[in-house]
Amino acid sequence: QVQLVESGGGLVQAGGSLRLTCAASARTFSTYTMAWFRQAPGKLREFVASFSSSGKTYYADSVKGRFTISKDNAKNSVYLQMTSLKPEDTAVYYCAARDGLSRYGPNEYDYWGQGTQVTVSS
Repeated sequence: QVQLVESGGGLVQAGGSLRLTCAASARTFSTYTMAWFRQAPGKLREFVASFSSSGKTYYADSVKGRFTISKDNAKNSVYLQMTSLKPEDTAVYYCAARDGLSRYGPNEYDYWGQGTQVTVSS
């Protein structure tokens, strides 16, 4: 079992920045792909970014160049640095993990955090 706990969400003005943190309990954290998804009201949960067990990173087109995912195996943590935030980035952001390579579909992930709210005001 892997437990994931997100933190760092909040209210920010458009153009601002936030850093999300996901702390994981996995014993073999380095073998997991860690990802961030988000879900806005009335919308499906969508892929944001992932840090694959192979060391590669992937981003949704909508956040490419603005968001950066990073992983610290020593701290069992993954981060999402979000800059140039837009109102359309408003959503609940979820941390997710899977044992294996990166995938884009939420159904491919086995473990989820409780989510953290990010609200971007215009």
